[in-house]
Amino acid sequence: MYEAGIEGARRGARVEAMQLTRRFGTQVVLDGISLAIEPGESFGLLGANGAGKTTFVRLVIGYLAPSSGRVTVDGFSPDTEPRAVHARVGYVAETSRLYPDLRVHGLLRFAAQIRGLAGPALDEAVERVLQRFDLTAVSRRLVGNLSKGYQQRVSLAQAFVHDPPLLVVDEPTSGLDPLQQFEVREFLRSLAGQRTVILCTHDLLEARALATRVGVLRAGKLAALGSVDEVLDAAAPLDLFRAAKAVPA
Repeated sequence: MYEAGIEGARRGARVEAMQLTRRFGTQVVLDGISLAIEPGESFGLLGANGAGKTTFVRLVIGYLAPSSGRVTVDGFSPDTEPRAVHARVGYVAETSRLYPDLRVHGLLRFAAQIRGLAGPALDEAVERVLQRFDLTAVSRRLVGNLSKGYQQRVSLAQAFVHDPPLLVVDEPTSGLDPLQQFEVREFLRSLAGQRTVILCTHDLLEARALATRVGVLRAGKLAALGSVDEVLDAAAPLDLFRAAKAVPA
């Protein structure tokens, strides 16, 4: 499904969080998170449901603003410099954020246009992701009529249409069958060392397969940070999830 080669020589964006905190009313969902994700790194953000993973990635892409602290992408703040950040980020949400009444080709053209592409560059970008994600045969079909597996391909294609240095994926294989899971993981694996990937998941096997370093969120705090072996080869890695009840994100 996915070619192994990566266009160009880009090695990814750098993401840095500094005492990043987000509150909803009196509830603290993220509490003083500090970490750096280096260019070309595949970083797994782990935690139980409600631990704050999705809130973190929404702060990175600028969907939410921090209550305090700061997050940057290549030094740009999504809160104050959103255009610079959006040009560098592709985002694949856990649940479909696609327009079901658009055809695949039209949706990808729209995604390319809002990322600033036009003319021949737009046409080339759309054709590139149609081929890369094996969508050519369904390019004239309505998105809402596609299977979940094909919708996930479209979601990946729209996130990658502008060839961003940072790809943020939230539970990318949730609800997919084994073959579809394999295909998505193969694509993410193909980006290793060439793009920065933030993989938001609660699947330890998926983290082992795709990440080189992981951070574990527990009740909005960073409970562990290190290489996959350091964190997940601990005596009882599930204790990282059980030690405290996570708050809703």
